[in-house]
Amino acid sequence: MLKSILCVDDDPITLMLCKKVIVKAEFSEEIIFANNGQEAYDLFQSFVAKKDRDAIFQFPQLIFLDLNMPVMNGWEFLDLFKENLSNEFSQTKVIILSSTIDPSDYQKAKQYEMVSHFLSKPITVEMLQNLKPLYS
Repeated sequence: MLKSILCVDDDPITLMLCKKVIVKAEFSEEIIFANNGQEAYDLFQSFVAKKDRDAIFQFPQLIFLDLNMPVMNGWEFLDLFKENLSNEFSQTKVIILSSTIDPSDYQKAKQYEMVSHFLSKPITVEMLQNLKPLYS
């Protein structure tokens, strides 16, 4: 079981479903939420300060990231994370969780080293059971 994950999505129903599925699958002890890429980026910037002050602080090991969101979309978040935070959080992996069916999105995701998977919404217990061995 992971210690902490971050779910980034602008849809509250998707976030609620994500939480229920993660709890049911016993996938993570802590679930943090952000409503868009900007909130997620701001969270990680605050984690830098916490990480420096607290040696046992547990930052998210995994991010479930939607692509289409207002304020800052998933691609913009990935660009900022890659440029400014990837060295600090090199162990954090991203799973894109999107409803897109555009093949170019799958190809674009491969350009980001931190992206480990590209999954279709909605997240299911079966998906998490398949991922568990990779992140435990």
